Amino acid sequence: MDEAAKKTALRMIPYGLYVLTSANAEGEVAAATVNWVTQTAFKPPLVVVGVKTDSGAHEIIKQSRHFALNVLGKQQSGLAFAFFKPAERDGHTVNGEHFHFGVSGAPLLDSAAATIECRLTDTVENGDHSVFIGEVIDASVKDAPAGRPDDVTLTLKDLGDKVFYGG
Repeated sequence: MDEAAKKTALRMIPYGLYVLTSANAEGEVAAATVNWVTQTAFKPPLVVVGVKTDSGAHEIIKQSRHFALNVLGKQQSGLAFAFFKPAERDGHTVNGEHFHFGVSGAPLLDSAAATIECRLTDTVENGDHSVFIGEVIDASVKDAPAGRPDDVTLTLKDLGDKVFYGG
């Protein structure tokens, strides 16, 4: 296989940016920027997210059986970068961002454009990422978009020409 072609081809897949959050019974909070996310079913509404197996979020999601996707808006690139590093909780802030707990017990970022709370229904463990499948149990939108909802979502390419993931 041509490694350069493989890398380029895989980087042609568009990605939105989200902050994945979860919390366990001991109060540990996980928060990380993720981009391998998609909806996979309508009834029941299911989403999938790829999570690195060596991340702090991986074990906390497996323990709690819940997670939330905090959808980032076009003007929130700083928020994406804030969660490229490990999560540090201080009261009701994580990496300096205020949050509250949702119905699932997962932290929801107060500044997120939208939130999607999920109950973990299945896990596929293969390679250096696991795929978590979650049933949507609650959702919120901060401000209703004027046009297409996906036009307001921050994407990986919005972070600049030198920021890539995948390949």
